[in-house]
Amino acid sequence: MSAAGLDTVAGCAAALRERRVSALELLDAAIARRDAVQGRINAFLARTDDLARSQAETADRILRERPDTASPLCGVPAVVKDVLCIEGVETTAGSRILSGFRPPYTATAVQRLLDAGAVVVAKTNCDEFAMGSSNENSAFGAVGNPWDVERVPGGSSGGSAAAVAAGVVPYSLGSDTGGSIRQPASLCGVVGFKPTYGRVSRYGLLAFASSLDQIGPFTHTVEDTATVFAAIAGHDPRDSTSSPTAVEDPAATLRAGVAGLRIGMPREYFGEGLEPGVRAAVTEALRVLESLGAAVEEVSLPTTDAGLSAYYIIAPAECSSNLARYDGVRHGLRVDGGSLLQTYLRTRAQGFGPEVKRRIMLGTYALSSGYYDAYYRKAQKVRTVIAGEFASVFERVDVLVAPTSPTVAFPMGARDDPIAMYLCDALTIPANLAGVPGVSLPCGMVDGLPVGLQVLAPRFMDARALQVAHAYEQATSWHTLRSPIAAVAA
Repeated sequence: MSAAGLDTVAGCAAALRERRVSALELLDAAIARRDAVQGRINAFLARTDDLARSQAETADRILRERPDTASPLCGVPAVVKDVLCIEGVETTAGSRILSGFRPPYTATAVQRLLDAGAVVVAKTNCDEFAMGSSNENSAFGAVGNPWDVERVPGGSSGGSAAAVAAGVVPYSLGSDTGGSIRQPASLCGVVGFKPTYGRVSRYGLLAFASSLDQIGPFTHTVEDTATVFAAIAGHDPRDSTSSPTAVEDPAATLRAGVAGLRIGMPREYFGEGLEPGVRAAVTEALRVLESLGAAVEEVSLPTTDAGLSAYYIIAPAECSSNLARYDGVRHGLRVDGGSLLQTYLRTRAQGFGPEVKRRIMLGTYALSSGYYDAYYRKAQKVRTVIAGEFASVFERVDVLVAPTSPTVAFPMGARDDPIAMYLCDALTIPANLAGVPGVSLPCGMVDGLPVGLQVLAPRFMDARALQVAHAYEQATSWHTLRSPIAAVAA
């Protein structure tokens, strides 16, 4: 997939229309590449070869007979995170408790890709039920970072990020609850986009925290991200949290540049815990944006430090409720205990991993009688304050620019303390609490590992975040670098 520009959506689309390659040939190359790298990065769970071949054959027919009707994604290979349902394809969310579950429906975001002619070749590995920052919590083994397979790719969408970074497919879908698209994008050196909450339907997404989860793409370029986002965004009557607000065409302003824009640099995002190399790379990126005509000023989001605490009350509380449905009765794993209660207990004890159990217990405690007001209600008040701070700052500036992750990819097993792991999301969580869109893109290298730049915009101004990201990307060459594993493919 990495050869001759075929590691981007735009490159594949051009090659398909010029008849330099067929959708079936792209599929065969993606499958071969998927299977060749799986032993090193463990990024894939279910294979969807039959579905993919059917999609590729249809795409070739459309491109041959009705090329003017073909979407930019027609015939282009992709993978999706294993929290997104595909009818008849085993979907586990990286958990043993859903072993054998084959949903009778397809997630709206995935269906929109299929309707556009996309060729989905696999479901990707992820932290169990999207709970994690390193992709070490999957019941099916950790995912390796294509830049250094002994290091983490970030989480929870590490498999989707690694698949793109390894050159298997030009794009993938992940989900972002507290940074689970942007953080692995940063650690894997690719573009990752979390749209405004409600902009992409969550129907068919196995829920972690329903008020925070949002689906978005990974790609190598901001242009490709805009293309995929345009395909999956929009109102869905099957999702009560889906917004009816009209979707702004991201392509319309993508190349508008940043001249005259006001960029805020939130001081709280540059504080303690930020690695020196990351700080230097992001500071240089801000200078680049200034050289392109943007005005950069320091701003403050004073409740940022409380965001982590609020998130780890709200998200576990919602996960405690959402995961109560997995009981061994209706689908997935069942461990018989002789009575209904014992069956519940044994199934959940054997089906859930340690991190999921930890968050279920935290959430159940926070929602319990006598503690709801002290913890959950207070966390929701903090969330309201954080959202208000973002709204206030966006009255002064057009976007915010900051680091995505305080560190580059760290070695597997290096952070066995849950609190230390949770701190990995400190710079991404506030955007989820406020529901604003954010994109991460490469902005440098530290010791051979990628650094991510995060651009945040006001709610429903997703196109503006992509516009600023594209301007920076076009002024630099970081997005052209490829991981060692992808370079071998080329």
